[in-house]
Amino acid sequence: MNIQAEKKALIKRLEQINDRSLIEALKHMVDFGLREMETRISVEQYNRELDEAEAEMDRGEYISHEDLKAQMKKW
Repeated sequence: MNIQAEKKALIKRLEQINDRSLIEALKHMVDFGLREMETRISVEQYNRELDEAEAEMDRGEYISHEDLKAQMKKW
């Protein structure tokens, strides 16, 4: 079944639901899925970001856990 046919079938099933809490739960699931799709990155982008993070670490551009805790106490 192609994606358009699947969407139409899903809409028909949704039209049969009369339980408000189920509708709300489904809305939240759809919203979550849409946010996830917006934030996904490619494997190439992910690997570039990892390479850059490792280079930053190699250059000493990081803060240790202990130093961060000490900084937070000053806030």
